[in-house]
Amino acid sequence: MSKLHSYALIDSGEGRKLERFGPYLLSRPCSQAVWKPQLSMQEWNKADAFFSREQENKWTWLKRLPEKWQIEVAEIIFKISPTDFGHLGIFPEQRDFWEWIQTTLKPFASSKQKPRVLNLFAYSGGSTLAAAKAGAAVCHLDASKGMVAWARENAALNQLEQAPIRWIVEDVKKFLARELKRGSRYDAIILDPPTFGRGAKGELFKIEDEIVPLLNDCRKLLSDQPLFVLFSCHTPGFSPLVMQHLLNQAMEGMKGHIEVGEMILTGHNGAFDVPSGTYARWAAPSISNKVQGK
Repeated sequence: MSKLHSYALIDSGEGRKLERFGPYLLSRPCSQAVWKPQLSMQEWNKADAFFSREQENKWTWLKRLPEKWQIEVAEIIFKISPTDFGHLGIFPEQRDFWEWIQTTLKPFASSKQKPRVLNLFAYSGGSTLAAAKAGAAVCHLDASKGMVAWARENAALNQLEQAPIRWIVEDVKKFLARELKRGSRYDAIILDPPTFGRGAKGELFKIEDEIVPLLNDCRKLLSDQPLFVLFSCHTPGFSPLVMQHLLNQAMEGMKGHIEVGEMILTGHNGAFDVPSGTYARWAAPSISNKVQGK
């Protein structure tokens, strides 16, 4: 894999973050950054583009940028392309997860049966590609046809076109119900549910109403010897403690270790770290011991 530019959080403050995506410097909203920026306005004015939500979602292009480019994060290549919502096709706060997934699954790659991984609300496929690179068989599900197509582009960039990945465009509740009826089982499940969303046919998803039955269905889909469940979230109010309670109840009676915390955008060269959501991760005893170096 050729070495590409990566991601860096350059500065944050006054409700914004200054980020470098490969060769380009972008300024975007960041409600958590209520502190003062550390860099001067002169440095912030070096941004190539600026996204604002104050009146309407809008990019201001200070320099001419390509419609798309590539960066490499956690040894995974991503297509980057600015969207009308200010996103770029990657949530870099999940970088540590992608590294952890690869490290955790690689020891099982040589087994006769590849670990089966289910990635729900899978977006542009960071976790899918991490698992596939580690030798797992992955089911990638998202309700957005466009995002699944984007994820498939990322798979091609990583030379994973022939990897055992099922690409599914469907409402998550309908898919889980069908998988349970079929008797399907997975060794690991990854989910990053939105606060609010609609399925491919307009199905409504509100996290406060859906998360408990969703986690219960995930538990039912686990194999007899599961490896892990990785549950992340960007919903305000879903603190690490809330996440811990939810995953504790879903995994009740299952031997393993639960770790919780904040997802963090790590600052570059002394820039403040930025909290960017929360996570709860259940891992089987064998996985927990390896992670803790036991």
